[in-house]
This record gives sequence, structure tokens and C-alpha cells, in this order.
Amino acid sequence: MLKRRDFLRATLATLGAAALPGCGDEGGQSTSTTPPTTTPPRTVENGEAFFPQWTASGDPRPTSVILWTRVVDPDKPGADLDLELEVALDDKFEQLLTVNGEERLTLKAEAAYDNCVKVRIRGEASTTYYYRFVYAKDGKFFASPKGRTKTAPAEDADVAVRFAFVSCQDFIGRYYNSLFALTSVELDFFVHLGDYVYETTGDPSFQTPDSTRKLTFGDQAGAITLKTAKGETYQAARTLDNYRDLYRTYRSDPALQMLHGRAPMIAIWDDHEFSDDSWGAHGTYTDGREDELDVERRKAANQAWFEYMPVDYPDDPDFRYDPAKSFPGDIRIHRDFTFGKHVHLVMTDLRTHRPDHQIPEDAFPGAVAFDQAALAALPGGVPASATPYVEVETYANGLYKGVLTQAAPIVGYDPQKVTGKINAIYINTIVASINASPMAPNPPIPTIDLADPSLERGISFFDLNKLSPYSGIGARNFVHKDAFDVYSKIRFEADPKTQDVMGEAQEKWFLDTMTGSTSTWKIWGNEFCLVPIQIDLRMVPGIPALLQRRFYMGLDAWDGFREKRDELLGKLAPLGNVVAITGDIHAFFAGTPWVSGDPTKKIVEFVTSAVSSGTFRELLVSQVASDPILSTVPAAPQLAMNIDALLSDAASAVNPHLAHAESTKHGLCVVDVGPTELVVTMHAIASEEVKIDYTSNTGTLSDKFSSIRFKAVAGESELYKELDGAWKRWDPETFAWV
Repeated sequence: MLKRRDFLRATLATLGAAALPGCGDEGGQSTSTTPPTTTPPRTVENGEAFFPQWTASGDPRPTSVILWTRVVDPDKPGADLDLELEVALDDKFEQLLTVNGEERLTLKAEAAYDNCVKVRIRGEASTTYYYRFVYAKDGKFFASPKGRTKTAPAEDADVAVRFAFVSCQDFIGRYYNSLFALTSVELDFFVHLGDYVYETTGDPSFQTPDSTRKLTFGDQAGAITLKTAKGETYQAARTLDNYRDLYRTYRSDPALQMLHGRAPMIAIWDDHEFSDDSWGAHGTYTDGREDELDVERRKAANQAWFEYMPVDYPDDPDFRYDPAKSFPGDIRIHRDFTFGKHVHLVMTDLRTHRPDHQIPEDAFPGAVAFDQAALAALPGGVPASATPYVEVETYANGLYKGVLTQAAPIVGYDPQKVTGKINAIYINTIVASINASPMAPNPPIPTIDLADPSLERGISFFDLNKLSPYSGIGARNFVHKDAFDVYSKIRFEADPKTQDVMGEAQEKWFLDTMTGSTSTWKIWGNEFCLVPIQIDLRMVPGIPALLQRRFYMGLDAWDGFREKRDELLGKLAPLGNVVAITGDIHAFFAGTPWVSGDPTKKIVEFVTSAVSSGTFRELLVSQVASDPILSTVPAAPQLAMNIDALLSDAASAVNPHLAHAESTKHGLCVVDVGPTELVVTMHAIASEEVKIDYTSNTGTLSDKFSSIRFKAVAGESELYKELDGAWKRWDPETFAWV
């Protein structure tokens, strides 16, 4: 008896190596533009009920594109199902093309792959094809909704290219009205930069299910049950069936279905296809309270993505997802595409191989990460961001070790971590809290004299803004910039793998591909922000002294890997005409990320906001409200509400590389690429509009969008914005368009 893996491989070999090994045993390779067939067309009926996720296409190349569908028959649960594929040059299917020499290609939708089917068709470059899948039952033929797709132009074609890029489409309580705007735009393809699905069913911090936009896992026992600080419970996907439920549900959206039916998609994943703020096979829900390594969960997420996404695997045309393979070698999704002479799109995977976030979520806030000896070895000596610390076992005869140990159950840290070098300001903070409590000792506990010249200075986790243990604040979010810059540099110089975001093999492939490209524009499909996203609170009145600093808003993005970002930008900038397209952050940004300290080495980046997920500002407001410490700071909610003003503050000049910030709206970007210019139009819609179902009233949506145009010019690394009909260049020195 053949093993399952051998059986699949043997079947594929029988059918021909060009059959796309997707979710069925049989696939088709080629369509030939032979004259229309003369066989009278058979009668087909509307089979939408058998194709609940409709159809989709993806990964267009000059001579091939992937077609996808899923077929279900309620009378045959768990059974493999036979169906056929038809490809035509017209939407009425009167000009059918032969497929492998036949009018129709017979396929098998295997239950083992959730009855999904993928087919690679080979045809002519720059050609529009129409396709549909047909399911036969009781002597009748039921057709899927028809799809339209298009192959890429030949690599030497001097043609303009238009595509869109989108990201972050939460389904729970939200509607894809942004995508309806794309269904009337003629696109060569669209790029999805990740967070195609969200793994949770109703996380109260950002999801509010309603009567129609909700999701309940069929396998609830296999899902992860999570609880908020208020005791609210919700679930996250863990099993293969859980992840399939996500794709089945999300792909039921009419706007998404229409978009898939009109243009091929090129997709990569970000974190939510697996788990929020994930790295490798690790989740981050418990902020270090538990070890969240779960390889089986990661592979379940990968298999569902493989099944439902119309993705090609050019290095292994016979690729089928094999859950028996070890992670991370189970699947590779980084790949590249050319569209004529002017567009080379390079898509990366920034989740599979990346290391842990640099600051441990479970770090004891007072612990010193780098002491005075380590800082003194830096080229500039001990930096200004360093603060005093003490040896807690010996300082003041161990008084403060006893104090911190007794306070541990109340504050919530592990008393075993109260050892060694401890930040003096953190000690004083705990002491002040004890002295102010109803059970305050008499006499009060003395604080440490921070001006004592005998105290050495270091960088502690408290200096990084780690105000409490087991928290993303001061670890992944809202981190003190000046202290982190020192911390990150020391760690990177000691071990560069702490910032090995792509993994060695992918990074080499990426740089070789970008360097070897002969296309006019080298476009990097990049999951999360390259431009630093920073705020400066040093001059903001009404906030505690500990918050009067400069902060990175999030270290889950490239801000968390500063030295590696500099290294990559230093190699990309000399290539010229490098543009990054980015998602993840739920905001519209445009800027020119550059090598730290050298603004001449830069590229251009455009960031799209979320299709439907809560905007960057909404998430900040929610985060402040839920954090036990930030929520007590009177100014914090207002600062979150005014995030765009802080990001664009010319007085602080904290973000000279960031030319545009819009954190309150949803939307998408459309890109028009030619030999001399790359123009990006940001289409934005107000946040309240994603909570309204416009499915039956899409005609009113166009008036609800606003648009802004930016561009990059070939031969430059500058950013331009259209203002009153004229193009103005962003000047980072004056913080103005000139």
C-alpha cells in the first residue's frame, strides 16, 4: 500500500507534471488558443450553492495563472467530488478553449484538502481568460460563478501596469466596503499584503460581532479559549478545521468574491493568518506567562492558507502541502513576478523565519539588561538614556531586595527575578507605591538617592518603558526610543541573528533578486512598516516625567530590527527605483525610509490602511483604555486621539522620513506604473463606514471615498504629492512639500 504522500506523488506523475498539485488529485496545465469548439454548448444552471466561496485566481505570469475553487455537496459530506473546468475567451463561454486537448478538464476535489481545487493554466501573455467550474449532479450541470483573470505581459513588453494593494480585512462586525471600490477599477492584478483572515472570533479589544458578521468554530473544543482582564472570553483558531472555518467565512463576503472574480491576486501572509504578533510558530497572547510555541497550530494555519489561496510554487510545480514535513520547511511563500519591462514585484515572508521580539514580554521591569561596563564599551561611552542601578542583594544591606520580594505578589512579577542589578528608579517607584498605600509602613521606606555619584548607570527594561511584567507595553509596543536604540545595537553586534527577520536563505534570495533585476521598478511586497513610526513626548505638558521621552509605537515591525533594516536599505538604495508597498499598521503612510544617520541612502515606501480592521488610532485608544498603567495617565487618551499630529510634528522633527500620516480611515491603494513614474492613489473611507453593510447599495459608496495621489520618479529616491494640480516634493529638512 502506498503511503499518503507517495500516493499523491504517484497520481500527479500519472496525470502529467504540469497539473497544478493544489487540493485535488488532478489538475490541468495548458490552455491553447485553438479556434472555438463546435460542439453545442451544454445547458448549465446556476450552481452558486455548490461553490459557496466562489472562484479566484492568482500568481499571474506571462504564460500561466492559477485558478481556484471549492465545491461542496451537502448530500456527500466528506467525499471526494468530481468537477470540470471550462476556460474561454469570452464571458458567455461561447469561445471555449481546449484544455490539455479537451474541451473541459476533469478534476477531483479531495475531501482531504477541504474539497478545494487549484489548476495552473498555461496560455498567452497579456491575455484575459474567463473560467468556470462545473459540478454534475442528478443529470444536471451546475456552474460556479464565472471568474475573469489575466496573464502577465511578456518580460520585454513596454507596457504600463495597474495594480492595487490591500491588507488587514477583519470580518468580525465589519464589512469590506473598501473592496467594492476596486470592483469597478480595471486592474492587471491586486496584491494582498497579509491579514487576509484574523484568527480570533471576537477579541473585545478590536472585534465586535454583529448578527451577520460573526464566526463560531465548528471545532470549538480544538480552539484556544482566551480571557480578557475583565473576564470576557473568546476563541482563537488552533486546529486545521478552525483555520478552514476562517477562510470559508471570510471568502463568503460578496465584495471579496467580486474582486477575486475580476482580477488575479498575489498574496503573502502576515501574522493573523496564524496568530497576532507571531514569530515562527510562537504566539504572544499571554505576553510571556506561557510558552506559546505550537508547531502543529502553525502547520494547520499553513495548510489552510495553502488550500484556500491561489498561489503558485515555481520552484516546485508539483508542490502539495505535506503536514508531515517539519516546520519551517513545510512551505515557502516568498517569490517574485515580472510584468513587462517596468515592474518586478518581489514578495517576502517576514513571519516564518524571524526571531523573537527583542524585549521579552515577561521581563522583570527593574532588571538591568546592560550594565555600565557594557555601555562604557560603546564608541560614545555611557549614553544619556542610561539610569542608576544597584546590586539589590548588597545595597543598603539588602533592604530593597526584601521590599521588592514582598511587593511581587501585588505588582505581579516573579519574586525569583528580584536579584542582581536592579534599576534604582524602578525601586523608588515600588517604594512610593507602598508608602502611599493604606498599609504604609511607619516610618516610610526610604527611597534611593538617584544623585548618589557612587551609583553605576545602565539600561534596564524599565528604561525601555517596561512598566509592568507580562505586557506588550514596553516590549512590542510603546518603547522608549533612545534606550532601545542602545539596547538593540548592543544585541545586534553581539549576535546578528537577533534581527534575522527573513532568515539567511530568504534574505540572500531577496537581495540577489533585487540586485539582479533589470526592470525599471523594483517593488518590494513588504508586510510591515519600514519607515520609523515614532513620537516625541518630551515637550508635551501634563504627562508624568517617565513618559516625557521619545517612543517607538511598535517593535513588531521594522522598528524592532533597526540594524537589519539599515543593512538592507544600505544595499537597496544604490539600486535605484526601489519602492516598498506595505500594510499591517491600519494607517496610510508615505515616506522615504533611510539608513540611520544617512538620508542619502533611501527608498520610497507607500503604506495602505486596513480594508476593515480597526484603524491605527482606534487600536491605540483601545490599548490605552485597557492598559492598567496607561489608563491612569490623564493625558494618554488624548495623545492617542491625536496620534497623527504627534507623528507629523515639525517642532519635534521626530519623523523627517514620514511625509504623510492618516491613521483614522480605512481603504486601499491603486498603483499606476510606467517607464518614468510610479503613481500611488490612496483611496480612504471613514472608519464608521466599515460597520455598515452596503452590499445592496454599493452605488452610494463612491461619494464616501476621498483620494490623495503620490508618486516616485525614475532615477530619484524622492517622494512627491499632488497638491492643487501640481506635484510637490517632500523636503524632510523643512517638513514641507516644496
